[in-house]
Amino acid sequence: MRVKVKVRSRGVAGSAAALLALTMLAGCSADGGSSGGSSGGDGVLNVGMPNSPQANNSNPFLATSAGASLGYRAMIYEPLAMANGARPADDPQPWLASEWEWNEDYTALSLTIQDGPIWSDDTEFSAADVAYTFNLVKDTPAFNGAAIAFEDITLDGDTVELTFGESQFVNQTRILGTTIVPEHIWSEIDEPETWDNKEPVGTGPYVLKTFTPQTITLTRRDAYWKGLPEVEELRYTSYNDNNAQTTALANGDSEWSFVFMPDYENVYINKDPEHHNLWFPTGLGVHGLWLNTDRAPFDDPALRRAVSMVINRDDIHVQAHAGLYPALENPTGLPLPAGEAFLAPEFQGVVQEPDVDGAKAELEDAGYDLSGDTLLDPDGNPVSITLTDPAGWSDYLTALSIISDNLAEIGIESTVQTQTVDAWRNAVDNGEFDATLHWTNSGATPYDMYQHIMDGAMYHPIGEGSPGGNFGRYQNEDADAALKEYATTSDEDARTEALYELQRILVEDVPMVPTVAGPIGAQYNTRNWVGWPDESDPYAPPQPTQPNALEVVLRLKAAE
Repeated sequence: MRVKVKVRSRGVAGSAAALLALTMLAGCSADGGSSGGSSGGDGVLNVGMPNSPQANNSNPFLATSAGASLGYRAMIYEPLAMANGARPADDPQPWLASEWEWNEDYTALSLTIQDGPIWSDDTEFSAADVAYTFNLVKDTPAFNGAAIAFEDITLDGDTVELTFGESQFVNQTRILGTTIVPEHIWSEIDEPETWDNKEPVGTGPYVLKTFTPQTITLTRRDAYWKGLPEVEELRYTSYNDNNAQTTALANGDSEWSFVFMPDYENVYINKDPEHHNLWFPTGLGVHGLWLNTDRAPFDDPALRRAVSMVINRDDIHVQAHAGLYPALENPTGLPLPAGEAFLAPEFQGVVQEPDVDGAKAELEDAGYDLSGDTLLDPDGNPVSITLTDPAGWSDYLTALSIISDNLAEIGIESTVQTQTVDAWRNAVDNGEFDATLHWTNSGATPYDMYQHIMDGAMYHPIGEGSPGGNFGRYQNEDADAALKEYATTSDEDARTEALYELQRILVEDVPMVPTVAGPIGAQYNTRNWVGWPDESDPYAPPQPTQPNALEVVLRLKAAE
C-alpha cells in the first residue's frame, strides 16, 4: 500500500490531543458573561443531557434506564475498580475491591472486598453482595452483554473467587467495573431484567430524592465510606434536544453535559470565557466508514485502500465534527494519545494524509481505469457507491458529503442517502448498504475496536442480522487468529505481536476506514465548581454518563 506520510517524533505525535484541547479553549473573546442560572454556593451541581423525557427506571444494568441515560447510576452504585477511560493503559483504582489477582491465563480472579461501605438503607455491605451480583449477572443474559463465560463463583470471608471457561484478558476492566447491587433487595426480585428499581439502594454517596420525567434530583448521604463530597445535591435535567441543552449550558442553567455543538466557541465558550470549558479526550474507539465487503467492488482490498487514502480526515474533524471529535492521523486507526502505548513499531510517528495520486496508482495497479472523470473496475464497469446514514445526524451527513467529494477525485460516483434511525439500524445490521458511517466499540485495549470491526465469528451473510459488529461482513482468517491469540494467550510477547498484526491488517486490508476518534468529552462550568479533569490533569474522562463521573464529583470543590 502506498501511504503518503510524514514522520514525527513519538513525543509530538502523542501530544495531538493536548494541542486539540488547547486549540478548543483558546481564542475566545473576553466579552459576554453567564447569568449563572445555578449556584454552587447552595451545594447544587446541575447536570444535563439532551435525551428527552425519561421513564422512572433506575436499574443500573439496563443501558436504556434513566440512570444510564443521564449518568446518575454512577452516583448510587459503585464498581469493584475504577478504570480511567481517558488513559486506558493506566491500572484501575481499587474501589469496592481493595485488591485483586488474576491467574496466569486469566481464567481465575481472586477479589478482596473492602471493609467499610454501607448500603444507603444502612444495611452492611459485604463480600456476599459481590458474589451475589456476579451470580445475578451470570444467570441473567440481559446483564451479561459481553457473554462472559462465568463458571464457579465462591465466597470465603472477604474474598470472592471467580473462575471462567476461557481467558478473560480482554474483559479484565469490564469485570472489575461490574456494578455491585445489594443481595438483600435484588434477591427478592423475580424478573431483574425488567425491574424499574424506583427506589435504588447503593453504596455510593448519593440517594434518589425526587424523580420527574424531566428532572431527577439526588441528595448527599449523611456518611460515605470514602468521605463525603462537597456537592450536596445533583440535579439531572433531560433536555428535549441538542439546541435546548446547548442553550442551558450557555446561560448557566446546566453546568455539566455532553452534547454536540457545531459552533461551540460562539454558542458556548464566548458566553462566559472565564468559566465555560470543554475537554473532549479520546478513548480507544473510533468512528469510520464501514464498507460492505460482501458487495462488489468493495470486496476488493485495493479499492478499499484507495478509498482510505483519498479521504480528508482533517476536513471531517474540523467541518463535520467542529473539532470536538479528536482527529485521527495514525493509519492504524488508533486514537492518540490513548493508543500510543499499543502502536506497532513501524507505525509510531507515522501520520496518514490524503494522497490522491497514490490512490490512483493503487487502483491502476489493481486493474482499474480512470476514464475521464469515471473510475472503471477491471471488468469495465463504472464504480459507484451509496453513502447512507440517518436523516438529522448533521455531523455524519456533513462527513459523508466530504467523503463524496473526496471519492470524486478518483472517479467514484457517490450518492448520499438518508433513512430513519430505525431503518438505518436494520440496514446496517442486515448488511443492506454500500457504505455507512458508524462508531466502534471501545475498551481498555484496542482489542475491542479491532474485534468489533473484523471478527469473523460475527460474520453473517447479507440479509442476516449482525448487531454485535462486523457490519462490513469482513472475513480474514489471519485477523481471526490474531484476535483469538490476543484474547487467550498467556504469553505477553505473543499477545503484543497479535495486536501488531491486527494493526497491519487494518492498514493493508482496510476492513473499515477510520475517520475520527470517538470522544468521551464534556462541557463544564467552573463558576461554581472547580477540580474538573482536563488535559493537564486527565484523572478521568469528563463525560457525565461515564462510570468515572463519580470520581469527578468526589474531586469537585466549591469555587472561591
